[in-house]
Amino acid sequence: MEWANDGKSEGGVLAHLERLEIQVKRSRKNVEDPQRAQAVESALGTKIHKLRCLRDELRAEVKQHQARVKASTVNVEPDQTLEISEEEVAERRKENVKAILQAYRFTGLSGKLTSRGVCVCISTAFEGNLLDSYFIDLVIQKPLRIHHHSIPVFIPLEEISAKYLQTNIQHFLFCLCEYLNAYAGRKYQADRLQSDFAAFLAGPLRRNSLCNLLSFTYKVEPRGQSFPFCARLLYKDLTTALPTDVTVTYQGKRKYCTFCSHD
Repeated sequence: MEWANDGKSEGGVLAHLERLEIQVKRSRKNVEDPQRAQAVESALGTKIHKLRCLRDELRAEVKQHQARVKASTVNVEPDQTLEISEEEVAERRKENVKAILQAYRFTGLSGKLTSRGVCVCISTAFEGNLLDSYFIDLVIQKPLRIHHHSIPVFIPLEEISAKYLQTNIQHFLFCLCEYLNAYAGRKYQADRLQSDFAAFLAGPLRRNSLCNLLSFTYKVEPRGQSFPFCARLLYKDLTTALPTDVTVTYQGKRKYCTFCSHD
């Protein structure tokens, strides 16, 4: 009975000690957490103070730099500043045109720098046949202007220049190439028709200077009989080498038949 009582007594003491240890640990934790939080807060406060000092130093340096820039611009005359900026703009435009010519070297565009700016040569072609070439001499200044050119008078050069020369030199050259290549292609086809198929033509080939309106009479002779036809080709789009409207009229003795083709 004494051993049993002793065991119960010892078990009760151990349990009590465990409870006391748990309470001590909890009390220590409650004491340590505020201390730890206070230490973290102190460290963050120190870091914030350092960052604020660095911010103030940077602000002071920025103000000093702005003051130096303002003082240097005041000492420069306005006319001198404007002159330098215009020279830089002209040089950039010249470099831009030079880069465009290098990029378009294999598409019929070539050119060389001159004392005034750049001279551009536009070579036309149709179905692999090299045709006429045209040049345009540009003065690189503000604003850009055309000094000399060999563009035919019926090509709307003034209209193209008004739209693109001052705003997009690349599109200006591209648009001019379209018009010249289309004109060269129409003229080439009309020349070939007149030279290679002269035996089938009844009379001369009629065309205007832009070659966007062609009319001719040709004859078909199956089984010894002659059938004359009159053809009229209209090119409404001046940037293409193919007709938009085709009219063929049979000119027989007793009746007239018209066949039309449109886009």
